[in-house]
Amino acid sequence: MVMKIEPIYKLWTKLTKERAYDEVIYTSPDGKLFDQKTANKLSLAKNIILLCGHYKGVDQRVRDHLITLELSIGDFVLSGGELAAAIITDSIVRLIPGVISDETSALTDSFQDNLLAPPVYTRPSDFKGWKVPDVLISGHAQEIEKWRMEQSVKRTRKLRPGLLEE
Repeated sequence: MVMKIEPIYKLWTKLTKERAYDEVIYTSPDGKLFDQKTANKLSLAKNIILLCGHYKGVDQRVRDHLITLELSIGDFVLSGGELAAAIITDSIVRLIPGVISDETSALTDSFQDNLLAPPVYTRPSDFKGWKVPDVLISGHAQEIEKWRMEQSVKRTRKLRPGLLEE
């Protein structure tokens, strides 16, 4: 089952007459692997079209002539690109100023600087003998920031060492 070119072309023509698009994206297992750097770049775009294939995808001519960027969310296959489009949309939209209440929070998320985020803790500081690291309750902002960076590097080295090579 392949999506036909005519209805896609009609919609693409209508949309591109109404406004300019920075990217026309097709979700595909053979596209460029979607990552945080791409999300950051796309969050600055004014308008984006996301096209999702289903089963065997779309007529190749759509990909050859209408699509400006093909993205994959991983090395696996889904029944359709809708879930991939939802993931891509969520990761882009949350970076747009005003979408999340603490805009600086997104800048400290995993992958922003090729590091995983450090561990996070809540209150109480001692639960069943499981304690929050002393530095986090010390009140020393510089020491806390140093600890967070050290933990990010340590976690990345252990869990996703390939990120440190990029």
